Amino acid sequence: MLPQTRPADSAGATMLPGDLTAASWELVVRVDHPTAEEQRDVTLRVSGDLHVGGVMLKLVEKINVSQDWSDFALWWEQKRCWLLKTHWTLDKCGVQADAKLLFTPQHKMLRLRLPNLKTVRLRVSFSAMVFRAVGDICRVLNIRRSEELSLLKPFGDYFKKKKKKEKNNKEPVIEDILNLESSPTSSGSPGSAGLYSKTMTPTYDPITGTPVSSTVTWFSDSPLTEQSCSVLAFSQPPQSPEALADMFQPRSLLDKTKLNAGWLDSSRSLMEQGIQEDEQLLLRFKYYTFFDLNPKYDAVRINQLYEQARWAVLLEEIDCTEEEMLIFAALQYHISKLSLSTETQDFTNDSEVDEVEAALSNLEVTLEGGKADSTLEDITDIPKLADYLKLFRPKKLILKAFKQYWFIFKDTSIAYFKNKELEQGEPLEKLNLKGCEVVPDVNVAGRKFGIKLLIPVADGMNEVCLRCEHETQYARWMAACILASKGKTMADSSYQPEVLSILSFLRMKNRNSSSEMASSLGSMDMNPECFVSPRCAKKYKSKQLAARILEAHQNVAQMSLIEAKLRFIQAWQSLPEFGLTYYLVRFKGIKKDDILGVSYNRLIRIDAATGIPITTWRFTNMKQWNVNWEIRQVAIEFDQNVSIAFTCLSADCKVVHECIGGYIFLSTRSKDQNETLDEDLFHKLTGGQE
Repeated sequence: MLPQTRPADSAGATMLPGDLTAASWELVVRVDHPTAEEQRDVTLRVSGDLHVGGVMLKLVEKINVSQDWSDFALWWEQKRCWLLKTHWTLDKCGVQADAKLLFTPQHKMLRLRLPNLKTVRLRVSFSAMVFRAVGDICRVLNIRRSEELSLLKPFGDYFKKKKKKEKNNKEPVIEDILNLESSPTSSGSPGSAGLYSKTMTPTYDPITGTPVSSTVTWFSDSPLTEQSCSVLAFSQPPQSPEALADMFQPRSLLDKTKLNAGWLDSSRSLMEQGIQEDEQLLLRFKYYTFFDLNPKYDAVRINQLYEQARWAVLLEEIDCTEEEMLIFAALQYHISKLSLSTETQDFTNDSEVDEVEAALSNLEVTLEGGKADSTLEDITDIPKLADYLKLFRPKKLILKAFKQYWFIFKDTSIAYFKNKELEQGEPLEKLNLKGCEVVPDVNVAGRKFGIKLLIPVADGMNEVCLRCEHETQYARWMAACILASKGKTMADSSYQPEVLSILSFLRMKNRNSSSEMASSLGSMDMNPECFVSPRCAKKYKSKQLAARILEAHQNVAQMSLIEAKLRFIQAWQSLPEFGLTYYLVRFKGIKKDDILGVSYNRLIRIDAATGIPITTWRFTNMKQWNVNWEIRQVAIEFDQNVSIAFTCLSADCKVVHECIGGYIFLSTRSKDQNETLDEDLFHKLTGGQE
């Protein structure tokens, strides 16, 4: 029973000393003092009406050490939360005598492995939400659009293989740590309002109007030196084939789900998620919508994006054909050569930037991020395509046989007829491509130009294969299909750039031998196995592989460094699996596990055993989504009374929910926003009403 205190009388009698003792109690606070070898406990006598700020003041007075305590705050170990509202009383916080509190700095050291496998060590806020902390980290590293990145906790096997190599002297350069310990990740208090918009403002030269040093001092308060920026903006030397083979490589869709299990919750702090000081996390592009890439300002961002794409290809985190693998290898070889060349070390070279800027609207990898400026290309009369193509519908136990028909592509639909003369009559079939999956099926060397369409129907996906005669026909029809899948027509200004982009990629795949290439084989300066996946390397002898890479290199040899990186990113984007994040789920009412693929504009249910898409749901048809936290189930409602619900087996349901909500948040960005972000909207869309 709690002791009762005597109420004060009307004359305003004061409390007796015994009453004061009864109303107060002892609180033990452990102090995490940076200069002391061990933490020490400090006992304070407090009362429930004392506010948190008062507790910290008492602590500092009792510790009696002269130093700056402004970064310190109270961490409640049992509740795993920070007591950051210093005006709240202990009663309001629920703190009682049995509470274990830690008085510790909010900013602590963290090791981050970047997409280029370089590790940086810097001081990060452990009390701010991860979304804000990533913004601060990206400001330090000179990476714009931090909302596209997040922190990933690697799964158990991620570093296991690499440790075996510690015995010998062949440790790869990825273990070199760039120490940015003196670099603060916040120019003010960790949770100060407006921090994001303030630090995202570029520094311009008052005379020329261009950003100072282009990329080196992009953020006015960035602590990066020019040397450190070079490390992050230039590609690292290729890894040895042995180091490559020693890294984790997913062998199935189930393995790929492991890669996405460890995304941190953006709405909670590092400390709340059990991250320890000096722990190693991965900084990665989480959302595959790369908004407003600009060579003038984004040297670090483009390089890190290129590196993430490069490793995704080399470690087969994304599937590609052998022909595409050689194109990626040729681009890597070209980029590696240019990065080592002294002539290219000035990455702020204006002529190079101007050269690339002209084609940037076609090359920039924005997906749905922005529209081309040249709206004059839009036309009022929607164009159409009409030509003979071959069609095939895959069915079990039937040999693959393509049959020729007369096709007409208008708006977002394809209709086909027995021949051209019957064009004015009823078509044999009309296919609406809005919301469909478009998969390239191309082998340039074999003169195969196919388009696979997976069209959503009530009971799954309807597969249709088209075959074109040549590159130009394929580029026009493929571009039209891609736009139609997004609900756009050929009147859209992005149609012609899409056609040119596809043609450009096909030309890179063209193989053209020359005596000049053959003569260079003798003085070859590359290890070809460094530029392809280990599985691809096993198919060839070293000289054969080198010859094929040099052959493909001729199609990209004239590109500048930044253009080659953008081309690599563009080729990565053209792969069928690009942008899909996989999770193992169990749908409500289904007895077997499935794979859920989350992309920037859709969800795909995939058969876990065969890898074949079963159903697609577009975000544009989504009405609402939420999480039932009791049973950890994500529920989504779509138009036409379609609803789905699933539990996630490979990650916490919050991870999947945040991935979906994050993409919807990023779709609200526009170039008119002047790079400020509505953080509250992000947390509202990704929080799941927890």
